Amino acid sequence: MEEHRIELTVNGEKISSTTKAEESLLKFLRRNGFTEVKCGCEKGECGTCTVILNKKAVKSCIVLALQVNHKEVWTVKGMEKLELGRKLQESFVNHGAIQCGFCTPGMILTAKDYMDKNPIPDRKEIKKAISGNLCRCTGYKKIVDAIYAVAIENQKS
Repeated sequence: MEEHRIELTVNGEKISSTTKAEESLLKFLRRNGFTEVKCGCEKGECGTCTVILNKKAVKSCIVLALQVNHKEVWTVKGMEKLELGRKLQESFVNHGAIQCGFCTPGMILTAKDYMDKNPIPDRKEIKKAISGNLCRCTGYKKIVDAIYAVAIENQKS
């Protein structure tokens, strides 16, 4: 199979690598050392592989790597570079919203994407925003609490 060179920015840093036409963004990122992007269902149903692509949360398992040529991708590791990302990470830890941790990257990235557009959501809006991400440990309460705490902090600012 023919390989294609692509260039993209991941977590604020430019990378260049090759990919095959059928390779997903998920597999491309993991193959290039971004193992914080978790592999779940590989069907776009669980949200575990969520990344932010050009300021929009997407499930990287259903995006082809070729589609991200010259685009910007953020993973959960990159969130430490962004104020809202840091706040969400800290809040997830403080609220015990990371039990096994498998869904956490996707949840944080989905929350960040949503809160970039709606910085002060209520609990009902938060539940709807994360509804495409599955968690098998927390029952979602602690996750919603963590996101809501950041929303309350935003409201005070």
